[in-house]
Amino acid sequence: MAMVCLSDFEAYAKKYLPKIAWDFFAAGADDCSTRDENIQAYKRICFRPRILRDVSMMDIRTKLLGTEISFPVGIAPTGFHQLAWPDGEKSTARAAKAMNTCYIASTYSTCTLEEISAAAPGGLRWFQLYIHRNRAVSQQLVQQAEALGFQGLVLTADLPYTGKRRDDVRNGFRLPPHMKLKNLEGAYEVCKMSTSFHSLLDPSVTWNDIYWLQSLTHLPIIIKGILTKEDAELAVRHGVQGIIVSNHGGRQLDGGPATIDALVEVVDAVQGRVEVYLDGGIRKGSDVLKALALGAKCVFIGRPALWGLAYKGEEGLQDVLRILQDEFRLSMALAGCASVSEIGRHLVQFSKL
Repeated sequence: MAMVCLSDFEAYAKKYLPKIAWDFFAAGADDCSTRDENIQAYKRICFRPRILRDVSMMDIRTKLLGTEISFPVGIAPTGFHQLAWPDGEKSTARAAKAMNTCYIASTYSTCTLEEISAAAPGGLRWFQLYIHRNRAVSQQLVQQAEALGFQGLVLTADLPYTGKRRDDVRNGFRLPPHMKLKNLEGAYEVCKMSTSFHSLLDPSVTWNDIYWLQSLTHLPIIIKGILTKEDAELAVRHGVQGIIVSNHGGRQLDGGPATIDALVEVVDAVQGRVEVYLDGGIRKGSDVLKALALGAKCVFIGRPALWGLAYKGEEGLQDVLRILQDEFRLSMALAGCASVSEIGRHLVQFSKL
């Protein structure tokens, strides 16, 4: 079967992954309204394409905190990649390096940070952190990531508790016995019991903990999970270097906004003081263009990366990234932009629907 667009990979993953794994990756909170809205919201944004512009030479590169990537799509942090492909996060790291983009490795990886680093030396990687009740564990992970050459620290801030994902409850989701949360193994025996891993998270985390993280590392801190101007302002005030506008793929609070709808509010609040990124609902190159037009510096893909892994590991994930790259380049050209610097709000309008 020809893999032409991201939904082809989705269909493949749904057909061939074990149901419990598919359900875990696909899950949204409660009615899945926010999960689905992340995708639907793009359909309400229309382009205002410009014509007769020289688009014979296209430049789709951008920079993340000063480091160049080949195009403005990175890989969002998601857990348990071995559920999708035996080599897990090692394959993810290799694909990201091959495509010259950024991979955010999850605290809940099924490979160690060392294995991820060794799999793709020199690749651009950030580390996603959940702050655990045992702060020494979080401190050790942060310092280990920095020592291994990770170039950014992404604090996920929207998960004091886990959202209610009905299929996971019905399935009694837990990791298979041969898979482990490799980065937490030494810290807790309960890591083998993935029914209880989220009870390890610290629900008392506040903005002051940003200062604690800054005292542990020289890495730039990017905060993930911001959806309002108030929190965007607080993030800037606390000295973070980046914001990922995210609702956790619609897996946390159902009834929150689609990320593309929250983006403008956040971008307007920070006024260029920090870089703003977005995840959630990116399924086509034109979605990437819409997000950049509304002020995102880069977008990150979560579920589509897992579909690529499920299809053919590193090669499948490269295929997904390549399709997005080609679609993004084409959308840019058809909208009249020859370089990323020409993309702006003038390119889009919200439809009257």
